[in-house]
Amino acid sequence: MTWSEPKTFPEWTQRLFSFRAMMMAMLFLVLFISELRFDWVEQAFGSFLASTNASRPESGAIWEKGKHTRTAQQAIEKIVSDRQSSYREAGNAASFKQIATTIQPEEWLLVPPDLFRRLYLELQPEVAQEIIPPFELLELVNNQDWDRTYFEKDKDGLNVYLLNQENRVLRKLAISPDLLYLMTDSEVLADQRLENFPVFDGRIYAGRFFFQVLQKLTEDVRKGVIQRPENILDVPGHIVRVGISDEAISGFIQIGFEVESGTQRVVILLRGHEWAVWRLHSVLEAEKQQG
Repeated sequence: MTWSEPKTFPEWTQRLFSFRAMMMAMLFLVLFISELRFDWVEQAFGSFLASTNASRPESGAIWEKGKHTRTAQQAIEKIVSDRQSSYREAGNAASFKQIATTIQPEEWLLVPPDLFRRLYLELQPEVAQEIIPPFELLELVNNQDWDRTYFEKDKDGLNVYLLNQENRVLRKLAISPDLLYLMTDSEVLADQRLENFPVFDGRIYAGRFFFQVLQKLTEDVRKGVIQRPENILDVPGHIVRVGISDEAISGFIQIGFEVESGTQRVVILLRGHEWAVWRLHSVLEAEKQQG
């Protein structure tokens, strides 16, 4: 077949409306209409991209946007999960100290007033007084404005906001690390000796000598030194040595009792009133020098 360029208008017309040209036009028209109707080109191209998606590198604005979206969703899910866990743990909290360990820095926690009141009433009176005087708390409860309590981590301590229904702050309370420390009546540490605690250096006494001197003091001093004897009685064995710290924290001084139970040594850490412990220590030193 010889190809030649048409020279005249009739030749152009004949070439344009030839059978081959009309068939090509009809085929193009059918393909165009079917694409508009069924979007088969987009579907075929999309299927191809989906089949090769795993082998293509994750680059470009779309990939980055999807990656940021997935990262944000994972972060949100973690925050929600952590917050729900914190609420469950705080609802079962046995102390303010446990709440302080539940929430992380820059986190906050809302709890009902009844939980705050329950934990407050379990504190030693001296510690509770440092947080808020009982009569001031009674006034807040009686006014019926207190709707919820907001806990905020403040380094190693807590800030507590008592809020009404409009989120107005009725009172702001501070629970310092020292107060959190005093909220634990006792600690029992297994496989320990008093020498392992630098605060007791040079202030360790035989157990028998300690209690002989303590017995000579008045009842109020004895109760100030050992506020809850049951914390010692709960640990089996007998006390062989007692250490007295030389540091006072918020009116209290730490006392360590080394208990021998078979082949094991246990140290019980208690807190006594500063005035009572200093009185006991002065008598211990005097009796020691005389002996």
